[in-house]
Amino acid sequence: MKAANNHWFITNVKTIVQDTVVEGSIIVENGIITAIVEGQFLPAENEQHRTIDGNGSWLLPGFIDMHVHGGFGADFMDANREAYDTITRYHAAQGTTRMLATTVTASKEAIEAVLAAANDYVSGEMDYAALGGVHLEGPFISELWPGAQNPAFISPPRVDWVKSWNEQYPGLIKQLTLAPEKERACELIAYLAESNIVAACGHTDATYSQVAAAADAGLTQAVHTFNAMRGLHHREPGTVGAVLTDHRITGEIIADGHHVHPAAIRLLVGAKPVDKVVLITDAMSAAGLGDGDYDLGGLIVDVKQGVARLREGGSLAGSTLTMIDAFRYMLTHTDLSPAEVSRMASGNPARQLGLAEVTGSIAVGKQADLVLTDAAFTEVSHTWVNGRLVHGS
Repeated sequence: MKAANNHWFITNVKTIVQDTVVEGSIIVENGIITAIVEGQFLPAENEQHRTIDGNGSWLLPGFIDMHVHGGFGADFMDANREAYDTITRYHAAQGTTRMLATTVTASKEAIEAVLAAANDYVSGEMDYAALGGVHLEGPFISELWPGAQNPAFISPPRVDWVKSWNEQYPGLIKQLTLAPEKERACELIAYLAESNIVAACGHTDATYSQVAAAADAGLTQAVHTFNAMRGLHHREPGTVGAVLTDHRITGEIIADGHHVHPAAIRLLVGAKPVDKVVLITDAMSAAGLGDGDYDLGGLIVDVKQGVARLREGGSLAGSTLTMIDAFRYMLTHTDLSPAEVSRMASGNPARQLGLAEVTGSIAVGKQADLVLTDAAFTEVSHTWVNGRLVHGS
């Protein structure tokens, strides 16, 4: 995405700068944060900067969603620019400045269509939230824990497929979710680690020792922790036990009050260092719309009171969550500070994706990926991506 040519003064805001809150102003020039000024500050009248008065609201680093399937009626599996514009526009209005196009377990041909569409999309002008690449969720998952994935397309790990895709679209695949207990899974994990692709466990029946072996091979993430994975038992800690105790692994969490009990969320953030938790939405096409019937990877999903479940079997099927709602939920149901939650919503995913020097936090010299929200974190009034206003006026 091209840097913006406009300049901004964003004044009278509470800004999260690393682990502290600074009350003052931010100056953005050509898409880059050039100054952070404490206290009241107004530009000289002859300077060509547009001024936004935050009126004491919060200015946060833009949210980075590593696990999102769609929104506002569109799904990344639709594999076309119109759908991707719909998704990135909707989530930009909720404070997301970067996301990964997340697939479902589908046919090889359907996955390849997403890779082709995403590659085309990131090669052009992106007008809303930036598409940072692709997250392949499956098809190399466990038949015992399909969740809302279509079991008809579950496949053994295919190192040859992933190598071919990565060679055809260098740097496009950013994350791959698999069941590490499956044959050849650790071989694939090692290849992912060598290729700077986040290897994540999910939809898995892996034992504690199998997850540890996968971490030895290069596994660094767990998708939607607690959901669709072998649970914690005091004699077999399972996948969950490994995620909680092995700090080589960063745990994703869906903080919507439906997928995970708030006590389990508190367990996660109590067990893990603050830089080893990542907020995600796992949002599906119903996000931003009302209750009704939807499609997820060819499976019928019923959304009632904002909760998405497969019609057949009743498994939770993604969410209708937004990042700003997840941010607020964490503040409400844990003892974390806004700065700590910001690391989980922005800084930690940026680090996982190798982007921490560029984005994920507010600092002089970093890209101006910013979100202006009200004092209660209920509404997003403005979103900037690379200094360009993509939501608000």
